[in-house]
Amino acid sequence: MILAVDTSLGTAVSLVDADGTLRSQASAVDPLGHAEVIGDLLARALVDAGEGPVDHVVSGMGPGPFTGLRIGIAAARAFALGRGIPVVPVPSHHAAALTAIEHDRIDGAFAIVTDARRREVAITVFAGMDADGIPAVVAETVLVPRVDADAHLDGIRRIDVDTLSAADLARVGARALAAGRTLADSEPLYLRQPDVTMPGAPKKVGL
Repeated sequence: MILAVDTSLGTAVSLVDADGTLRSQASAVDPLGHAEVIGDLLARALVDAGEGPVDHVVSGMGPGPFTGLRIGIAAARAFALGRGIPVVPVPSHHAAALTAIEHDRIDGAFAIVTDARRREVAITVFAGMDADGIPAVVAETVLVPRVDADAHLDGIRRIDVDTLSAADLARVGARALAAGRTLADSEPLYLRQPDVTMPGAPKKVGL
């Protein structure tokens, strides 16, 4: 089985067989409560999946907010470390693109658009699938002011996504594994640096 974990939007967990057959899924739509629910969702999905070893963990790598992504990636890595199995990093927008193509029958070029907060959106443009059955990226992910999104897309069909299918994330990961491909590196796709920074040296106070 392949376990997928994503916290780029809400929190989503799923297990699928190597051929993509769904074994279980669990999710929560709250975009802020990842840490509170991730453990329970993992436990529920594992119980619902039934017996059988988990061979790989697919981790959604964003784009997404700094804190939310860190929680999901840390959970995926901790689970994989505990089981001694590999982590497969997959860009989260690939899951939404697979849903659009295979479930919603979207044809031609289209853009996956997700909320990046601060009046901005993250946009990735896809067009169909490649020979390995993986959504084909034609324009890499960028951060755009929300009010400028339509002008940026210049007529490309727009699909706004507020929830993500971990099952489709797992399916993308399974296809990448079968093809011997790496879709993302180990660094999350934050697009924006975190607000919190290391403090500078303390100021000298005269006496």
